[in-house]
Amino acid sequence: MSIDLRHSTVTADGIPLHVVESGAPEGRPFLFLHGWPESWRTWLGVMEAAARDQARIIAIDLPGIGGSTRAAGDGSKLRLARTVHALVRELGLTGATLVGHDAGGMAAYAYLRQFADVEGVDRVVVMNTVVPGVAPWDEVLRNPHIWHFGLHTVPALPETLVRGRQAAYFDYFYDVLSPDPRRITAESRAAHATAYDSPEALTAGFDLYRAFGQDARDNAASAAAGPVGTPLLYVRGDGEGGDIRAYARGLREAGVEDLTTAVVADAGHFAQEERPADVWALIRDFAATAG
Repeated sequence: MSIDLRHSTVTADGIPLHVVESGAPEGRPFLFLHGWPESWRTWLGVMEAAARDQARIIAIDLPGIGGSTRAAGDGSKLRLARTVHALVRELGLTGATLVGHDAGGMAAYAYLRQFADVEGVDRVVVMNTVVPGVAPWDEVLRNPHIWHFGLHTVPALPETLVRGRQAAYFDYFYDVLSPDPRRITAESRAAHATAYDSPEALTAGFDLYRAFGQDARDNAASAAAGPVGTPLLYVRGDGEGGDIRAYARGLREAGVEDLTTAVVADAGHFAQEERPADVWALIRDFAATAG
């Protein structure tokens, strides 16, 4: 389906952000944050699926990546959450659902703990990720199949290895983490590779990993501060591995009081590209149920 995409640059928290909108400008707002190694383009299928629902869909390039050419700090998800909060205010959003995938999901969780149900956003969706410092975080870190977490935290080395080879390196993750890699199209892969084609963008992407230690400390402090009642939907693909019950248990132990979980059938880590209509249906129905 062909949809009208409205591109703009919005400065929030001193960061010029590349913002892409579709749907009804006066519709119910949904704000999407991508992960690594992605760009706003990862949400295009979801935007197309949402076209019939008169929703206002907003996707951004994370700071330092793609069209958002200035990084926000050192990749800390709390810092990203502050920038997203400023964007919510700049756009004048109310009653929004914030959706984050992978590292964007970590930032959405940080938003949930710091800002949700205060201004603009009253529902949060976290997709296809483990949250630093929240079980089963330690178990995931011990998993040898998650080798890239360690590599990406090394200063300068991943940039040296990947620069000029982004497409091939990113393809490895799309192919390994997707039951049917063909669903992540050549056009999408090329757009993501282009989003990281500058040295600064590569560093911004790897800094998302380098901040994991700080993220874990920030999330521990949030848990110690008390529970949060904002509705949260946690989503995984059924081909991604991991027991969703363990993730739900960790989130509840961290103080998430209103938690819903969902599994996307026939999807892996990149569920929004593999099964976009199913992902949109989950998000839309969650937003409606949550009020």
